[in-house]
Amino acid sequence: MTDLVNETLLKDLTTLAQLPFEPEQVSSTLSAINEVLELVTQLENAETAEIAPLAHPLERQQVLREDAVTENIDRSQLSRNAPSFEDGLYFVPKVIE
Repeated sequence: MTDLVNETLLKDLTTLAQLPFEPEQVSSTLSAINEVLELVTQLENAETAEIAPLAHPLERQQVLREDAVTENIDRSQLSRNAPSFEDGLYFVPKVIE
C-alpha cells in the first residue's frame, strides 16, 4: 500500500479545512486516511462492465394504487375558524413590504 497522503499534505489539508492539527494524532490519522483511499482505489478498479445499474439496491417493483378520491372536504366547515374568508379565499395580513 502506497501512502497517498503524507504528513505535509495532512498539515496543509487541516489548514485549508480549518481543523486543529494534533501532532500526537498524525500517525493514526494518516493511517486511517490512507486506508480509506486504498479502499476507494480498490473500488475504482473493480470490474463493473457486465453489471447493470440499479435504481435501488434491492430488486423491487413499485406497488401503485389506484388514484381515487377517498374523502370529501367541507369548505364551509374548514373556513369557520379563518379570521377572513370570502368567496373561497383566505385573506391574510401582509407581512412583507
